[in-house]
Amino acid sequence: MTKLYFLASLLPAICVWSQDRDSIQLISQVEIDSYKKPAALISSTKSVALVSKNLMNQNTPERMLEAVNQVPGARMEERSPGSYRISLRGSTLRSPFGVRNVKVYLDDFILSDASGNTYFNVIAPRMIDRMEIYKGPESGDYGAVTGGTLLLKTRDYEASSAGISVGSYGTFDQNVNLTKKSGKHFLQLFQNYYQTDSYRDQSRVRRQQIFIKDDYHYAQNANLKMILMLADLNYQTPGGLTLEQMNLDRRQARPGTATMPGAKDQDAGIRNRMLLAGISSDFKINKNLSHFILFQGSYVDFENPFITNYEHRYENNLALRTHLNYDNQWKSIHLAYRLGFEGGRNEMLIKNFDNNRGVEGNPQNFDRLKNKSGFFFFSQRLNVGKKLFTDISVSLNSNTYDWQRTFPEQENGHKAFRNQWLPNFGVSYLLAEGFSVRGKLGKGNSAPTNEEIRSSNQEFNAALQPELGWNKELGIRKQFAKSFFLEASYFDFRMKDAIVRRQNDAGQEYFVNAGETVQKGLEVLMETENFDLKNPIVNQLRFRISGSFYDFKFRNYRQNNSDFSGNQLTGVPRTTVNSILSLMFFNVLALDYAHFYTGKLPLNDANSVWAEPSLVGNLQFRMPVFVDRTKVNLNLQIQNLYDTDYVSGFDTNAFGNRFYNPAAGRNFALGVEAVF
Repeated sequence: MTKLYFLASLLPAICVWSQDRDSIQLISQVEIDSYKKPAALISSTKSVALVSKNLMNQNTPERMLEAVNQVPGARMEERSPGSYRISLRGSTLRSPFGVRNVKVYLDDFILSDASGNTYFNVIAPRMIDRMEIYKGPESGDYGAVTGGTLLLKTRDYEASSAGISVGSYGTFDQNVNLTKKSGKHFLQLFQNYYQTDSYRDQSRVRRQQIFIKDDYHYAQNANLKMILMLADLNYQTPGGLTLEQMNLDRRQARPGTATMPGAKDQDAGIRNRMLLAGISSDFKINKNLSHFILFQGSYVDFENPFITNYEHRYENNLALRTHLNYDNQWKSIHLAYRLGFEGGRNEMLIKNFDNNRGVEGNPQNFDRLKNKSGFFFFSQRLNVGKKLFTDISVSLNSNTYDWQRTFPEQENGHKAFRNQWLPNFGVSYLLAEGFSVRGKLGKGNSAPTNEEIRSSNQEFNAALQPELGWNKELGIRKQFAKSFFLEASYFDFRMKDAIVRRQNDAGQEYFVNAGETVQKGLEVLMETENFDLKNPIVNQLRFRISGSFYDFKFRNYRQNNSDFSGNQLTGVPRTTVNSILSLMFFNVLALDYAHFYTGKLPLNDANSVWAEPSLVGNLQFRMPVFVDRTKVNLNLQIQNLYDTDYVSGFDTNAFGNRFYNPAAGRNFALGVEAVF
């Protein structure tokens, strides 16, 4: 039955080829920002996807999963409500929670800490206006990651709004987003409150956030940008279930055993309070030369009652980014250079106590951990005429750790990873208007994060090494008949010393290097513009479909006496296909009909346990109502339309086969937003 639903969702893509449409902006004309290096998408050398405002509107109030998963090569998982993971052309092997091996920027500023860890879940989806997703190594401008980079963009135009939504399981979301241009200032104030009891036991979520931005153009050739963000996230963690436990009761939290209490007994959860403040300056020295610099700091108060311990973590972060830019245009030549540095420092004080049913008990270990990382980078962009586009860059990356155990005994350690030169080459050629081919070659490197060097087993892992590898890629972008956009990319990424997660019998994770991986894949996207159907009932139609088809395998990977070479990479589905059909009725009622298909995937390195395929459908109705001069948007979302039993985020390589975090069945959200 689910296959019939899936095929039905694809039929509109076949039918719309003969339809007319109004003259609106072509997809090929969309520009990406690429961290202040704007370029047309059609001619970009990078493997980049733009998550537009239309896609962002697909999200539920608590997460960005629906928008991210519509991008081929990007996968966002919900391990439990409030706990999200993102992988770009890879797996979440390294991420029991949070985002690792993916660099995240918020406007000009750096959301990832110096070690590479990102608390992505503190960001309210309604704050983000659009997103750029860069897949694979982009070492020249973004440093040492093998996964990719996310650029989150807040509003840069006047459009104030306020909204409230309610939904299943006691869900309530409220947000205010005020933007105002006043003289030389562009001001933004965003506030959000979100709470839900969620589907499973021990999975309540509460999030509060305030974001303030001032973009001050104090001179014709200069501006200052200042941000302040405060976030308070509190969510319970129900824990993973075995298949038998999930089939018995999908809503239960991890139960206790004869030797270990359960998640509810220990009040397992996470409390994350974060403060981020930063200032950036962009100064144009003359018509060809400009300088950019930012400085930022953040503080994190992190609390995690877990099955086996109660952890307090206090983090201080500082970061600096600066670059000098040269840009010149001749008759048929466009040349640009960028020389810069980005670096950061992360300091953590970690205190672990016994967990006495949600109350901290006797001390276990007190540790201090310091991480310093940075990279110098140089990039060159050379465009010849309106046909040939090139992007060449290189970065020199460094990363060091120092740690100190202060209780119960004294211990000191130091780890300096070898400096890495990471080159990146990209070329794109326009064969015809709206038709480009591109090639890319790049090296990536990703050092262990602070939570991998000192993971929840409370041991320092000095043997852990960075993972690194080369990515080769070919792609095409084609605009058909000014109505359809097609993109296809094939990549071959060979990685050494892949970092994977393990769990001990207490459920504590630790990390090991797992030999080599061979990651080959094909990614496809097809998207139409809005077609004017010239029908008084069904007025407009738009369709989007994307797919990722992967062959990811371990190579030269042994664990104890077992040889896993040739096995499929854990947690990566071979096939994902996602689609959205958007219709407009009576020129007022919009309908979005989305599907997310995930193929079977291995849950452990031995490939002895696999998750079955799943198909999830979402339905959304949107309608504006005008009250005087105020536009009021009404919104009804039906999530998991077919009431599918599925898991949105697995605990891979979990001890005792506790792989499963069941997702909610059919549920609803009703929202009202006033735009003024």
